[in-house]
Amino acid sequence: MLYQVREMQRALLNPLSNWADSVSKLYANPYSPFSYMPMARRYAAGLELLHRLGKDYNKPAWGLDSTLVDGVEVPVFERVETVKPFCRLLKFERILPESMATRQRDPSVLIVAPLSGHHATLLRDTVRAMLPAHEVYVTDWLDARMVPLTAGPFHLDDYVDYIIQFIRRLGPDLHVISVCQPTVPVLAAFSIMSTLEDEAIPRSMTMMGGPIDSRRSPTEVNNLAETHSIQWFEKNLIHEVPNKYPGAGRLVYPGFLQHTGFVAMNPDRHFRSHWDFYKDLVRGDLEDVDSHIKFYDEYNAVLDLPAEYYLETVEKVFQEHLLPLGLWDVVFEGHTIRVAPEDITVPSLLTIEGELDDISGSGQTEAAQNLCRNIPESRRHHLTVEGAGHYGIFSGRRWRETIQPRIARFIRESIAKTPTVSTAAETPAAPTKTRARRVSA
Repeated sequence: MLYQVREMQRALLNPLSNWADSVSKLYANPYSPFSYMPMARRYAAGLELLHRLGKDYNKPAWGLDSTLVDGVEVPVFERVETVKPFCRLLKFERILPESMATRQRDPSVLIVAPLSGHHATLLRDTVRAMLPAHEVYVTDWLDARMVPLTAGPFHLDDYVDYIIQFIRRLGPDLHVISVCQPTVPVLAAFSIMSTLEDEAIPRSMTMMGGPIDSRRSPTEVNNLAETHSIQWFEKNLIHEVPNKYPGAGRLVYPGFLQHTGFVAMNPDRHFRSHWDFYKDLVRGDLEDVDSHIKFYDEYNAVLDLPAEYYLETVEKVFQEHLLPLGLWDVVFEGHTIRVAPEDITVPSLLTIEGELDDISGSGQTEAAQNLCRNIPESRRHHLTVEGAGHYGIFSGRRWRETIQPRIARFIRESIAKTPTVSTAAETPAAPTKTRARRVSA
């Protein structure tokens, strides 16, 4: 019912938002006589703010049309590599001239975007910084309200399955970067592939700001999950998609509720940001105005999550802590497989945390270091970025100047250090009998 009420509110607000947008231009356009009235800038600024507070925010475009390779600007083409019911695997293909033919062998990187409210375009800065020296693939998750019921449900196990299928498609000479929420299913995917001695297991895995073990330095997000039962989440946050969408009837955690939660975490910061936006419009500070618009066009664009996936994530990751306790079983290809990170021996590991991260607390991502204890210590690395918050580890100045160069160096080092599956199997790190007991029909 709440979803239907929200749709009614949206239907009422849209005309008001459109009116405010049109009238604000009358007071702002220098060719309009209204722009020369007293207080015209303040009227225009107030109406523009009203428009942005009431408008609908659709998924932004990636906008990555070119990149610099060796100082030369080359075009970038966004290509759909494969499509699953709940996700598209995208490749940002660089159209290189013949003189750069050797750059075709740049390392391939799969960036696993979070399925936790925002669209994958939130990682635009992440992709942009990786493009000059890498072949970049990204998981582009679909809005659950746009997925028909005939596609079936989407569970946390399905997320793990998708990651393994994408990795197998891209081959073993691959490097995987997971940002925030997907660190958990990505670690599960690597574990299962290692248990099965899959030849496609990538050469490296980079995990950034994720809840591998949310018991460490719990944040407000972790406390919310632990102080409410799974029944509370189901009763208060799960709603049915209205008839106007292709996914009508599907149970989801709606994007608008997630957005409310995002804002509620830092209401003062968002109020100040909008007040500064109003003052910048009055002053005519267009650079800061443009920065505000770009940020909130992305931040306010949210998607619905499949209910079963969301509830299982809350329960298994944030309440029962099955991964760090070694108790998580995943159904994959008809078999129940125990997630055992100690089976991972082939890829190199880099964990990254922000010193000021208020979503994934200190030590939550680094916990992967102990879980993956059979990766040689020389191929396990950790980086804590001073002064970086959650978004700062994959976007902004610290990402571009400190973190991305470290990841690029780690990837190239791992190419030389990482063994193949066949050579790793010759070592006594992970006996076949031990692995076999972790797989059951």
